[in-house]
Amino acid sequence: MLKTIPFLRRWLPAMVLMATIFTFSSIPSYELPNFAWADTFIKKGGHMLGYGLLALAYLRALHSEVSNLLCNAAIAWLLAVLYACSDEFHQFFVAGRHSSLVDVSIDALGAAIILTASIWFLQRNKKIYTPFV
Repeated sequence: MLKTIPFLRRWLPAMVLMATIFTFSSIPSYELPNFAWADTFIKKGGHMLGYGLLALAYLRALHSEVSNLLCNAAIAWLLAVLYACSDEFHQFFVAGRHSSLVDVSIDALGAAIILTASIWFLQRNKKIYTPFV
């Protein structure tokens, strides 16, 4: 039981974000809001932000598993992309929604941008790599 608590502390943010993404992906298209001229920008921006935060949560969870920051970031990015693929598969079964490789690409780009910015920030400030612990 005691070993479970540190594991949950590390992985809970990623699990919450995955559940949040799954919940938003479960909304049928006819229930989604329309943001008029900014609709595409807001929705695709939401994809980038959501998967960027998910990749950052994965990076946090992987902190104690592998000591190399770049290796952790690559694994975090890959996990975010794999979740994006599974999310697009899930959307195939939601009314009015469809799977899109463009969305997976946007998700991957968002994850890459936020991970790159995080690595740059940590290295620029010469911080010891201990994100969000």
